[in-house]
Amino acid sequence: MTVRHEGFGYFAAFILTVPMANWMVHNFGTVCVPNGPCLIPVAPGLDSPSGVLMIGLALVLRDLVQRRLGKVWTIGAIFLGAITSAFVAPPALVLASTVAFLFSELADFAVYTPLQRKRLITAVLASSFVGLMIDSILFLYLAFGSLDYLWGQVVGKGWMVLLSIPVIWWIREREQRQGVQPA
Repeated sequence: MTVRHEGFGYFAAFILTVPMANWMVHNFGTVCVPNGPCLIPVAPGLDSPSGVLMIGLALVLRDLVQRRLGKVWTIGAIFLGAITSAFVAPPALVLASTVAFLFSELADFAVYTPLQRKRLITAVLASSFVGLMIDSILFLYLAFGSLDYLWGQVVGKGWMVLLSIPVIWWIREREQRQGVQPA
């Protein structure tokens, strides 16, 4: 598979994380709160709305889209993800999901872009942290009018980012062996 084709796979996966996260919030969890989200444990005594898993993954996939396809495709993917969110989220979540996704991914883009050529792992960690904080605060406040699950969101998304680091390291090493330059 060529680097460009691999990038389109990341592009599609990134956009699909949005509807999957929105579906999970109301359909997947160890407990579903009446008129609220379905929750999963992310640490002992700490729960989070279940969509946290997909959004943590989205933050890393966005970075990979930019690495393979460049800035223009990345901005396009962010807007397609936001639009997709608006069509698949239940009405109560449309605004929250779309706004949180759009602002968090644009912030991720702003942090990742200057760092990624020289310090890929640092770029992924720093941009994901900024993105997950913005996404968590905006989503929870707009969707539920509360920040009750903020630390669960931060921890859950943080787990997904940390779990991706060995894969990011492997991608960087493979690129260096093959002489591939990021887009």
